[in-house]
Amino acid sequence: MPYLPWLRCSSASPTTTFPGPWKLIGAENYIELFQDTRFQAALRNTIAYTLVVVPLSMVLALLIALGLNLKIRGLGFFRTVYYLPVVTATVAVASVWLWIYHPSAGLANAVGSLFGLSRSEWLNDPGMALPALMAVGIWQGLGAKMIVYLAALQGVSKELLEAANLDGANRWQVFRNVIWPALGPAHYFVLITAIVQTFQVFDLVFVMTKGGPVNSTTVLTFDIYNNAFEGLRLGYASAETVIMLILVAVFIYLGGRSQRKNQDA
Repeated sequence: MPYLPWLRCSSASPTTTFPGPWKLIGAENYIELFQDTRFQAALRNTIAYTLVVVPLSMVLALLIALGLNLKIRGLGFFRTVYYLPVVTATVAVASVWLWIYHPSAGLANAVGSLFGLSRSEWLNDPGMALPALMAVGIWQGLGAKMIVYLAALQGVSKELLEAANLDGANRWQVFRNVIWPALGPAHYFVLITAIVQTFQVFDLVFVMTKGGPVNSTTVLTFDIYNNAFEGLRLGYASAETVIMLILVAVFIYLGGRSQRKNQDA
C-alpha cells in the first residue's frame, strides 16, 4: 500500500510498522513532482544523458565493429579489450575513472597538459560533471554494442557483397546500399537496449558524484533512490518511477519509428 503513488500516510511517523491510516491523494504527488526543482533537474539530465550517450555509443560501436570485421592480426585480443568494460563491475569502473578525473593527480589532466590544455575540475565543475559521466557511460557500453554489430556484419550476404564489387561499387556505396540495410535488426536491438541502459544509470552517479555538484548529475534513478530510501517517501518515488517508465516508452517508440523510416527509405 505505501508504494502506491496516489496514497499518502496521514500519520506523523510513517516509518513505523503500522503507520496508518492511509488517505487517497489522487494526483498530488505528480503535481508536486513537476514543481520540484530537483526532479526537474533529474529529468533534464536524464534526457540529455540519453540523447548524447545513445547515438554516440552506437556510432562508435559500429566503427569499431567495422574495423574488427577486417582480417587483422590479434583480432581476438582487440575483441576482448573492447568487451572487458562490459563484464567489469560498474563500481570498479567508476573507481578507476574517479582517479582519471582527479583534479591534481588524474590521468585526464596529465594528458591534457601535454597538449597545452588547462587543468579541469571535471566532476567538481557543474558544467563538466555530466559530460564526464557521459564519456564513462559511452566507454563502458561500447563492448556490448560492438559484439552485436560484429555478429551482424559477419552475417551480411557475401553474394551481395561480391555482386556490388563486380558492379564497380566503391566502399561507401557498398556500405550504404548493402551493409547498412542488412544491419537494420542490429540497429533496432542496439538502440532499444541502449535507451533502457541509459535510463538505468545509477552506479556511476552514486559512486562518482552523488548527484552533484548542485544537482548537475542527478538522474531519475538516483532521485528515485533518494526519495524512496533516504527520504522514505515511497509513494512520491513511485510516482516518479511511473513518469520515468512513460518516458522510456516514448523514447523506445520514437527510436523504433525512426528505425522503420530508415529501413523504408
